[in-house]
Amino acid sequence: MDLTLRPLKSIVKDREHGWGPLVWFAYSGFFFIQPVLDHVSLRMWLLDIVGYFVFCVLYFGLFLLERPKGLLHVGGMLVLGMLFLPVNGGAAGYFIFAAAFVPFSMKTQKSAIAGVLCVSATAALESWALRLNPWTLFWAAFFPLTVGGGNVFFAERNRMNAKLRKANDEIEHLAKVAERERIARDLHDVLGHTLSVITLKSELAGKLIDRDPLRAGKEIREVEQISRQALSDVRDAIRGYRTQGLAAELAQAKATLETAGLTVQCDAATTVKLPAMQESVLSLAVREAVTNVVRHAQARTCRMRLDQQNGSCLLEIQDDGRGTSNGEGNGLRGMRERVEMLGGTLSRSTESGTTLTITLPLKEVAPQGEGKLN
Repeated sequence: MDLTLRPLKSIVKDREHGWGPLVWFAYSGFFFIQPVLDHVSLRMWLLDIVGYFVFCVLYFGLFLLERPKGLLHVGGMLVLGMLFLPVNGGAAGYFIFAAAFVPFSMKTQKSAIAGVLCVSATAALESWALRLNPWTLFWAAFFPLTVGGGNVFFAERNRMNAKLRKANDEIEHLAKVAERERIARDLHDVLGHTLSVITLKSELAGKLIDRDPLRAGKEIREVEQISRQALSDVRDAIRGYRTQGLAAELAQAKATLETAGLTVQCDAATTVKLPAMQESVLSLAVREAVTNVVRHAQARTCRMRLDQQNGSCLLEIQDDGRGTSNGEGNGLRGMRERVEMLGGTLSRSTESGTTLTITLPLKEVAPQGEGKLN
């Protein structure tokens, strides 16, 4: 048994019982009614006080111990009742307390009912064997049956509430884990893309600073603007609002690729209406894909296509660089998780360059239309 004690004030702050244990304890005073009325001897008083002290230890141990052994406490109360019932009718209260707590010490409703019946049967057999008066039989055997039977319901409710709290705690934990993973994915996408652009423009400015200072100055000013935007993007990613829209992301991607020296073709159905979540996922996919093209592809041309087909949105990004069959990195893995979370698919082909194809189902079917972003 864990003998670590909780503070006494923890009894009244317990969310399941509150002040109940202190109120219930007041009924233990009935144990002293008969000794007072019968003017028992000093020796009997001392025995009653010792028995009552043991009961107090068993009773408050149920609420103050960190991990009480409920059945051990209930068994102790039952033994006290059996020992004192022949000499003190007030010992019927020990049977009542035992029957009241036994349902909370069991793990199932059936075992709780069996425990209450066992306490009541023990008191009834002892009362019959000692030929005690009917009132003692009632208080020791039948009244505990009523109290314990009622507590069977409350104990079952407490068990259900405990399971519900455990489930809620697990849900809360999973939600925190999912949020941490989301922030990690979003920061990877945001910072990976932005730092690639900053590196690209910084290298370009370094090459132009001697032969074209004006152009170099322009690139440096753009680096400053991108850095400020990156700070805003990081804040947005933490808050969960990550993009400025798919059209803006495609335009930014086109500019980034052209800065890297690629020839870019961007065909997008400008009338495609995307739900907010789909638009956010596709925007981050564009950002991650373009970052990979700039960093690793060594491509000369890149084609981006956005279209709607049979109630689904199709995003395709194709380059003529050196395709690689290496495993998925964190960026591509995060992209796939987002897409599949919305019921979409992501495929990647590395023949004749790299082709990334994403299909997402749409809740609303938008009119067909083709346009071109130049």
